[in-house]
Amino acid sequence: MTGDAAEKEEFRQRIVNVLKSVYDPEIPINIYDLGLVYSISINNSDLEVTLGLTTPFCPIAYLVVQQAENALKQAFPDKNIKVKLDLERQWSPSMMTDEGKKLFKLLYGYDPSEFEQR
Repeated sequence: MTGDAAEKEEFRQRIVNVLKSVYDPEIPINIYDLGLVYSISINNSDLEVTLGLTTPFCPIAYLVVQQAENALKQAFPDKNIKVKLDLERQWSPSMMTDEGKKLFKLLYGYDPSEFEQR
């Protein structure tokens, strides 16, 4: 990995760590491990994150976006932060990280991706 690529990957990991401090309002798992972070785009001083929801009918969806945006702005005050919400893409339990699945199983007694229709 080149110096620039290593720096970009290190910065991306810092972003992920910040996003792991933001939790879904109904499921006590962070949005990254829950699979709600659809994309992270870094372009010079611009940082854009696209989030999804476990359901597009979430009545407090704006809170997740607001919390993620506030956390990123606090962590990276020199960046132009934009957090978008993608309600077109349907979330599924298979989008959870392995850590998210472990946490879900610990909290609820099962891995929801095991019951997902294939």
